[in-house]
This record gives sequence, structure tokens and C-alpha cells, in this order.
Amino acid sequence: MRGLPLQGRRIVVTRAREQAASLVERLRELGAEPLECPAISIAPLEDFSQLDAAVARLDSYDWVIFTSVNGARALVSRLGAAGKSVGDLCTRRIAAIGPATEAELRQIGCEPAFVPDTYVAEAIIEQIDDVEGRCILLPRADIARQALATGLRERGATVDEVAAYRTVHAGGAGSLAALLSGGTIDAVTFTSSSTVRYTVEGMVEAGLDRAGAVEMLNRTAVVCIGPVTAATAADLGLRVSAVADEYTTEGLVSALVALFAGVEPVESAPANRKGDH
Repeated sequence: MRGLPLQGRRIVVTRAREQAASLVERLRELGAEPLECPAISIAPLEDFSQLDAAVARLDSYDWVIFTSVNGARALVSRLGAAGKSVGDLCTRRIAAIGPATEAELRQIGCEPAFVPDTYVAEAIIEQIDDVEGRCILLPRADIARQALATGLRERGATVDEVAAYRTVHAGGAGSLAALLSGGTIDAVTFTSSSTVRYTVEGMVEAGLDRAGAVEMLNRTAVVCIGPVTAATAADLGLRVSAVADEYTTEGLVSALVALFAGVEPVESAPANRKGDH
């Protein structure tokens, strides 16, 4: 008799290894076997000149909007190089997408003035105060989507969108292809559009054609942290089995629990599974 809601489930985590610990731990607490196949890794910029220039003129911005923990950490790490301090950052009006980003900012001593009800760029555009004529700094990933900057400009703001860190291939997709070929994976989780894209691209680099990579992923449940990630997955041809109602790690876990309620786990292969990843 299974006592935990995810007992016996083998669940792939494609999130960057630097950020996956809380999800991996939560899955284990609920009885799952998390398998880390990171699609992406967070890397520092090769050239900090644009970020440093933006930080140097921090006083000119009415708002600084952080869309991730990574963006907050990257900007804070450059404050000293630009002759600024955390205190200077905290004098700006700060917005944060999501509880993790909000918690990160509070930990360094900055109280966000605004956190949207839902954790997507569109919610910030709809819910933030009047920004017409305001100057806004967006420290982002180098491959971040343009929806937030575009929407704020349409509302009359001047937006400086500056890369604060890089998102790079992590190489986990090769091991994922091997795991999926064994037919013993219950779900693959995606926590951002970049994890979806880089997973498919990585499987292609590992020797599959794109159609084969998509077909292999569609043999198992694809579970996404939110609608933006799910839309990217669908655009690539993946069949999304579940989407978190709350766009957080806990929301993703809840989606997995709901998906598998009353459904038996995939039968594990008889071989020692520790060597699979």
C-alpha cells in the first residue's frame, strides 16, 4: 500500500542544478525518486559593461523589476563595482515576480513595493501602478522573452532591459534520452520555457532528430510550472499532461500529486537504476 502521494514515481527535474534543490527535496519527501537532468545552467555574463552602466545610474530609475532570483543576485553582485550599495537599490521602487524572488530581496534588506497576484510578466503589466513617463530597469536573463518590456513600453514607460546573467546548456538532455528509452519515467517537469527548449535541443544534440525527441518526451507525462512554459512545450509539439495552478515549485508538486492520484506508477526496470543518471 502506498503511503505517500508520489511513492514510486520516477520524476525528471530539468531545472538548473543550482536551483533544483528545493524541488528535489520536496519530491523525495512525497516518496518520489527525482532524477536530475538539468537542461540549463546559470552562468555569469562574459561582459558586464552594460549591466554595470545600468547599476551606475541606478538613481535615475523609478522602478527596478526583478523577474527571478537570478536577476536579483546578479544585480546585487555588481553594486560594488558601480560604486553603489544595497541601500541605494532599496531606495528604488522594487517589483518582484514570485515568492522566491520576493524572499531573496527581503533577505538582502529590500522590501518589494509590488508583487503581482500571479507570477507572470503579463500580471505585472496589468497590476503595477501607473508607469507612464517612468524609467524602469529590468535586469533579465540574456534569453528572456520580451513580453514584459513591450507591455511596459506600451503603457508609456521608458524601459532599460539589461542582461544580468546567461542561460546556457547544461548537458542533462543526453541522460534524459537514455532514461526515457527505458520506459520507466513517470513524468518530466519543466520550470521555464528555456528548460523546454534546451531539453529538446539537447536531445537532438545527443543524436535524436527533433521529431524523435518530441515523440520520446510524449511517452511520459509532461508537467509544467505555468502557462507560459506549457505554451512553449505545446509549440514544440509536446503533449502537456498538467500545468500548475500556482506558478511555484510547490504548485508544480501539487500538479504532480493531482495528476497521479489513483494512477499506478510506471513499472521500474529490474536493473539498478542508480546508474541511469
